[in-house]
Amino acid sequence: MNSSAAVEREAAASSVVVTDDELIISLVDGRRISAPLVWYPRLSHATQKERDTYELMGRGTGIHWPLLDEDLSVSGILRGNPSYESEKSLQGWLEERGSISSSRGH
Repeated sequence: MNSSAAVEREAAASSVVVTDDELIISLVDGRRISAPLVWYPRLSHATQKERDTYELMGRGTGIHWPLLDEDLSVSGILRGNPSYESEKSLQGWLEERGSISSSRGH
């Protein structure tokens, strides 16, 4: 066996920050990666509280935003995968958010 053989490890997040423009993930190996927020419409339409409320899943290989019903994999973000949510699904989610907001106002 070659002593310089690389051991492939799955990338894992240690923390997540969502700004108005970017999704920024700090990885356990010290790297930081970012992706444009427009790739993830639910995060883009979210409040800062909703963006800040996340859970790391699978020892950091996935990220879940419970208030948004959004799940992303770190490996997918590293591959440059945007959200694959259909326009119909996103519109339904946005309408539901609108009706929730207006019903709270009554």
